[in-house]
Amino acid sequence: MTSLTTFYLSGITGKEVFGSDGDVIGVIRDLMVNAVPSGQNDPNQQMITGIKLKIGKETKLYSFTTFRVVKVRENISVTCYDLIELSSEEISEGLLLAENIQDKQIVDLNGRKLVRVNDVRLATLPTGTYAVAVDIGISGLLRRIGILVPMQRVLSLFRINIPSKYILWDDVQAIDFSNLNIKLSKSYAKLHTLHPSDLADILEDLGKKSSTSVFSALDEEKAADVLEEMETDTQVHIIESLPVGKAADVLEKMPADEAADILDEIEDEKAELLLNEMDSELSQEVRELLEYPDHLAGGLMTTDVLSFSPELTVDDVIRELRIKKPEPSELYSLFVTEGDDRLAGVFSLSDLVIAEPETVLSELMKTDPVFLYDDQRIDDIAEIISKYNLLAVPVVDRENMLQGMVVVDDVIEDLMSKRRTFKR
Repeated sequence: MTSLTTFYLSGITGKEVFGSDGDVIGVIRDLMVNAVPSGQNDPNQQMITGIKLKIGKETKLYSFTTFRVVKVRENISVTCYDLIELSSEEISEGLLLAENIQDKQIVDLNGRKLVRVNDVRLATLPTGTYAVAVDIGISGLLRRIGILVPMQRVLSLFRINIPSKYILWDDVQAIDFSNLNIKLSKSYAKLHTLHPSDLADILEDLGKKSSTSVFSALDEEKAADVLEEMETDTQVHIIESLPVGKAADVLEKMPADEAADILDEIEDEKAELLLNEMDSELSQEVRELLEYPDHLAGGLMTTDVLSFSPELTVDDVIRELRIKKPEPSELYSLFVTEGDDRLAGVFSLSDLVIAEPETVLSELMKTDPVFLYDDQRIDDIAEIISKYNLLAVPVVDRENMLQGMVVVDDVIEDLMSKRRTFKR
């Protein structure tokens, strides 16, 4: 039969540790798990690897391999057979439970939200001791202050149970690594499993310091996707908190219109620094968008559009799309241009799919499309998109040169924020 001992972090911290001779060695201050993932679903990620002991006036971290936890009824005793001090490398890859998990906000990956940890549940097996779950319920709080058992006895008289609420350790992502010298990009690896909009909501709920720390650990692609989903004030805070080089790299991964919207909210001097740090071609696109006032169509459009020559065939276009791998919004509407980007027609992805491969675009496209001028007021954009059932509207200058497009996503976002497209 497998021996299993379950206990809580609150029940072991503050406990005395005894040597094999029965003498007191020291007092437990904390337990440590491995904070750096080595592989998916690796049980070693939740194994207790270290124990923080106060011995006399000194507090140090020791290997947990020589410690044994025994629970008799509700009493826990801890015995140490040898003190092996952990190396600095082992400590740097560890996560202290009392210091960095208990009483801290963590991410519930399954619920995709921030929660506060009241206690940590542990289990000892023949193979080691593991952190198995965090307690976020009222029972954990009552246990911490030492009144859970008497409260349970009183409430049981009225047939009332104190509910327990746990999150499995695999569904937990710690946030506060401020006191640890570890590689954050690895430590926050679980957050990459979340949708950008969920992660944006979580970061907005965090304090400014923690949100910047977590955001900085994301790779540039993920960071750009998350930044797009944030509220404007949070976007500005994040960009202003990052080093110029890192901020510029993230902005380069965003659509030009999204980057322009953020830079438009930042002080001119800082915005100029970021623009100078960005790739020159992308920077120029953003600069051109920043020149448009907010109340004009050019201020709402994206320059990320796909345009093709009228002589190309359907097969040519499909092969080009496979190479470019465009974002979904870029496929809302496809354009045909002549000469110096003069708009000649439009076609849709569905038009492309059902047409014969040898069909040329000049035969496939719809001529005389609905469009907006870049200097046209945007009060009626929502009405135009609704009237013609469009996902995107091309934007041209007064010489009919394609400048970009306004997509329905941005119109809806604009309507919801009540910034521009509502009539005044």
